[in-house]
Amino acid sequence: PFSPEKAMVCFGNMFIELPKSKTREMLRQDQEELDEEINNLRKELRVKVNRLYEAQGKPELKGFNLNPMSAEEMKLINRILEG
Repeated sequence: PFSPEKAMVCFGNMFIELPKSKTREMLRQDQEELDEEINNLRKELRVKVNRLYEAQGKPELKGFNLNPMSAEEMKLINRILEG
């Protein structure tokens, strides 16, 4: 009795059958929110680490303010490396 157009999704301690398109959209939205939260935490961490180093009288970390490459940037780099 499982429909190929539907997916079982767990909410807390219960499962609900939803259309796959709705499930995919929910997962995409959740991932976007998580990515944004991760980026905000990374930015805050950089500031806090710099403050800590400053308070300890240490020089600022070199290369600590770098950002990771996006998936699109990685594809371009791999394309260049492959020739």
